[in-house]
Amino acid sequence: MNQGKSSFSLILKGMAMGIAEVIPGVSGGTIAFITGIYERLINAIKAVGPGLFTVFKEDGIKGVWSALDGNFLLLLVGGMAGGIVIGVLGVTSLIETQPEILWAFFFGLIIASSIYIAKQITNWSIKEIVALILGAVIAYAICTLSPAQGSSNPFFIILSGAIAISALILPGISGSFILLMMGMYAMIIPNMKNALTTFEWDSIQILLLFGIGCIIGLMTFSRVLSWTFKNYKNVTLATMTGFILGSLSKIWPWRNPLEWQDDTGKRLSDVSGMTVDEISELKVLVEENVLPSAYEGDPKVLSVVIAMLVGFVLVFVLDRFSSNES
Repeated sequence: MNQGKSSFSLILKGMAMGIAEVIPGVSGGTIAFITGIYERLINAIKAVGPGLFTVFKEDGIKGVWSALDGNFLLLLVGGMAGGIVIGVLGVTSLIETQPEILWAFFFGLIIASSIYIAKQITNWSIKEIVALILGAVIAYAICTLSPAQGSSNPFFIILSGAIAISALILPGISGSFILLMMGMYAMIIPNMKNALTTFEWDSIQILLLFGIGCIIGLMTFSRVLSWTFKNYKNVTLATMTGFILGSLSKIWPWRNPLEWQDDTGKRLSDVSGMTVDEISELKVLVEENVLPSAYEGDPKVLSVVIAMLVGFVLVFVLDRFSSNES
C-alpha cells in the first residue's frame, strides 16, 4: 500500500515538474526541490554515462537499473511526460486567457520556494550572502535580456536542448524561458504540440534533435551540480535562492507589452493600427512590469491576490506532504 502511494506521489511530482517546464519563468528544478526529490534526481541523472557499461558487464541489467535508480526515474519521467502534454495542450492556453491569475499563482509559489530553499542553508556567512546576491543579479540579468533570433540549424536545436534542460535541474531558471531568450520557444513548443497531435515527421525530427541536446545537457550539468552539492552545499543553496529571487521579475502578474514579433520574425514596437485579432496573433517579446493601476487590461486584483496566496501556501503543503512520506 505504501509502495503504491509512494509511486503515485512520484508520478504527481513529475507531472508538476513537466507542467512547470512548459511555462516560461517557472522552473521544474524548483518543483523538484520543494517536493524533496532534488538531490535524488541529480544523483540518478549523474549515473547516466560510460560507467554504466562497466556496471552492465559486472551486474547485468539489474545492476544498471539499480545504478540509475530506475524505478524512481521511470515514474518521475513518466509523470513529467504527462505533465508536458498537459502543459502544452492545456496550461499554455491559460497564459492567453487568464495570464494575470496564472502568473500570480506562480509568483506566490516562487516566493515561498525561495524561503523554503533558504531555510535549508545551515550556516550563513559572507560566502553565502555573496552567492545569494550574485545568483539574483545573474537571474535578473537573464530575465531582462531581449529574445534572440531562433534558428532551424540542427546544431543550434541540439544546443538549445542542452542549455534548456540544464535549467530544468536548476531551481529559479526556467528551461522554457531559456528557450524564449534563445528565440527557440516559438519553434520548439509548437512543433512539440504538432508532433503530439498530427505526428508530422518534420516536427518529430526537430524534437529528436532537441532530445539529443537534452541528454547531453543532463549528463554534463548533473555532474557539475552533484559536485557543488557535495563540496559547497550551503553556497549552492544560496546561489539557487538568488536565482529564484532574481527570476521573480519575469512572472510579475501585471505586465504591459512593449515589443511584438509577427509570424515572419519581424519585430514591432507599435501596433496601434492593428485590430485586436491581429494583435492576438503576434508574439510578445518585451514587457514592462507595472502596478495594477497602470495595467492595460483588467487587473483582477482580488483574483490575483488569492491566486498568489494559493501558490505561496502550496509550497509548504507540498513540503509537509513530502515530510510525511519520509
